[in-house]
Amino acid sequence: MKVVSLNVALPQAQRYGPEVVRTGGAKSPVPNALLRSCGFDGDGQADLVNHGGVDKAVCVYPFDHYAHWECVFGRTLEPGAFSENLTVSGAIETGVCIGDVFRVGETVLQVSQPRTPCRKLAGKNGQRLLTKWVWQTGYTGFYMRVLFEGLVSVGDAFERIENHPDHIAVADVNDVIFGRSSDAVLIERLANLPEFGGDGRALFAERLARLGRRIPW
Repeated sequence: MKVVSLNVALPQAQRYGPEVVRTGGAKSPVPNALLRSCGFDGDGQADLVNHGGVDKAVCVYPFDHYAHWECVFGRTLEPGAFSENLTVSGAIETGVCIGDVFRVGETVLQVSQPRTPCRKLAGKNGQRLLTKWVWQTGYTGFYMRVLFEGLVSVGDAFERIENHPDHIAVADVNDVIFGRSSDAVLIERLANLPEFGGDGRALFAERLARLGRRIPW
């Protein structure tokens, strides 16, 4: 597993079809960048309600999925096509778990939650149905929090150094979020899992309440 591309951008106005939006999603590859607790130097988010923060400091997308999307879109995709900070090989949603810890360059990162696609990503790629296709395939990518800051470079190993004992794959979380599973035991575990991002815990607490299960605070 390694970093195929490192991508950053500061918020700017972009025209997606008839709409002009302000977004940090127009990311471009750079050879290296310093990663701090809330993200890479030279990177930022326009929508600070839904993006950014310590639980979403780094957006990761598997390079392994690019071939699929190139077939769907009918064109070659450049790294950063999914507005990810790190395009990585060999780390996909079925094999990466919430709370897993990775060493990347000088940094240490922890998987926090799946990435949820938005309409800006669909607009960027000119694919109106992209958000639907992402949840159908489960090819979401994931977010990571920064445990140790430092420099990250293209070609760095994406090395797992700790497996979380709960072994809840990002794909399992996606199945609940996108309605393919209503496993009450899994929902309860995630609602109370400290390593799961705060947004995710709140969402799963709501799901658990609807299931009539009591959350042990």
